[in-house]
Amino acid sequence: MAKALPLDQIPVFNTDNKPNPEIDFSNAAIILVNKEKGWSSFDVVKYVRHRLKARKVGHAGTLDPMAVGLLILCSGRATKSISQLQEMPKTYVAEVTLGASTPSYDAESDIDNTADWEHITLEAIETVLKRDFSGDILQVPPMYSALKRDGKRLYELARRGESIELEPRPVTIYSHEILGFEKNKLQLKIECSKGTYIRSIAHDLGKALNSLGHLSALARTQIGEFTSDKALSTLQINELLNAEN
Repeated sequence: MAKALPLDQIPVFNTDNKPNPEIDFSNAAIILVNKEKGWSSFDVVKYVRHRLKARKVGHAGTLDPMAVGLLILCSGRATKSISQLQEMPKTYVAEVTLGASTPSYDAESDIDNTADWEHITLEAIETVLKRDFSGDILQVPPMYSALKRDGKRLYELARRGESIELEPRPVTIYSHEILGFEKNKLQLKIECSKGTYIRSIAHDLGKALNSLGHLSALARTQIGEFTSDKALSTLQINELLNAEN
């Protein structure tokens, strides 16, 4: 069985090193893609795989359909190096709407509860972030997630109205920065470890501020040294590879 390749031995295709139809992507390649809102991560994989004409294409870290930003795709032998990419720190820019919660912890589901938010101050947010959302923390994942319990995806159980008690999991918040706070909209930049749910941070932050909260927008801007400003759009990939459809 072929071993995973060191990342520095895999060619990276981005806005500085654009793909073309002459490249054999079935060998090994990393492609940086800017995922659009409304696309699932699998949608992007399927779309790009067809245009690369490579049998094996996978992604290194799921983005929810409502999220945008950096999705790293690997083709050929590079798929065996996906775990190396998944272990890298990830950076997100998130918008948290305070004063309202949703079952999915984000804007993908309807608001189920509301609460006062006018008492929340910038100082209170800074205090809570430093106290509860810094360094190594325990985080309960959302029911609306792809995690499995007894062979079933949690979101499948949630959509049937089932709810089970989930164990908290260790994650690490390396840094956070408040980018803006106006009315009940909070913009945060968060650098975190693999397995961190920004949706759970939004939900838990709202409760910690004696209110409610949910994630209303999310962009992944960085994974390790790879950044979204160097990523290709799906349209660019289509044009560069001269796809017929």
